[in-house]
Amino acid sequence: MDKKKTHKRKSKMGLAPGSYVFTGYQKMEQVHIELIQFNETEYLKSSYSEIKEVIKVLDQSKNYTNWLNIEGIHDVELVEDLCKHYGIHRLSGEDIVSVGQRPKLDEFDNYLHLVLKMFMLEDNSMTYEQTTFLLKEGLLITFQEKSGDVFDHVRKRLEEGKGQIRTRSSDYLMYALVDAIVDHYFVILEDVGERLDELEIEMLENPTEKVLAKLHSIRREALNLRRSVYPLREVVSQLSKIEKPLIHEETKLFLRDLYDHTIQAIETIEVFRDMASGMLDLYMNSISNKMNNVMKVLTIIATIFIPLTFVAGIYGMNFEYMPELAFYWGYPITMGLMFIIALGMVIYFKRKKWF
Repeated sequence: MDKKKTHKRKSKMGLAPGSYVFTGYQKMEQVHIELIQFNETEYLKSSYSEIKEVIKVLDQSKNYTNWLNIEGIHDVELVEDLCKHYGIHRLSGEDIVSVGQRPKLDEFDNYLHLVLKMFMLEDNSMTYEQTTFLLKEGLLITFQEKSGDVFDHVRKRLEEGKGQIRTRSSDYLMYALVDAIVDHYFVILEDVGERLDELEIEMLENPTEKVLAKLHSIRREALNLRRSVYPLREVVSQLSKIEKPLIHEETKLFLRDLYDHTIQAIETIEVFRDMASGMLDLYMNSISNKMNNVMKVLTIIATIFIPLTFVAGIYGMNFEYMPELAFYWGYPITMGLMFIIALGMVIYFKRKKWF
């Protein structure tokens, strides 16, 4: 865990449960508040700078399904005011501003509290943020850490009135948003799979430390995905079994389909984790083979020079009475003999297919 984030978590130590303390990084300067209101025939979209203005509009809204999206959770006072107005428990409010929550679903008397991770691709790298859903009858409130999300297709369907999303209530809207997040998991997984394939080829051709660093980066991404998707499976299963009227029977059919998607994502992640582990073994084997090849070449060279060193050592001795020293052709004959020995050994090694 990052030292700064650890420090912020330490700032909560000793405080009463339900204390509103922001533990993440401030990822945007100002909070952006967006309200989308719709029914079967109408669609309204507006932005606000003050939460009091939004609450006033929502209190007067009787014939719409409302989606209130808040980007930027560093404004603790704003979150606290909103939670107080709608009777949101302080423990839920604490979780909203406490970044790093495990995906979970909490049931309360008049609302549902859902937390999960939203993954995105930005500049060919994976990023994620905590996303919180508060579901009430006719109202869905979402909290994001920063601007930018994967909900554009849902917004477009709402605006154009495509499908049945405008004829359903806030529970179906929450399903559509969670489904968009899960669908984007597969976009991330597809990118991870492509990078693993490229890395495997690169590892076979040239296994370097740079390749190993890329592999470790991909393994960390897969681990982050696994930590988010595994708990989400239980969350979606729990959603589909809720007996509260907040989740309609028609929506539960779609939630069961969403559960199948989470299982598929988990299976894909496990495949990629196995691939990454296998590629780590492949890297170690490639490095070992590369070292063995180097050692084989050095051993062959050393073996060739052993008899040459022996001949050179014999004629390098400084004895006075060595008959070969006075021979006129002694030097060229000795060099020729050494060359023939070396050539003979190379031919022998070639026939044995040792190199």
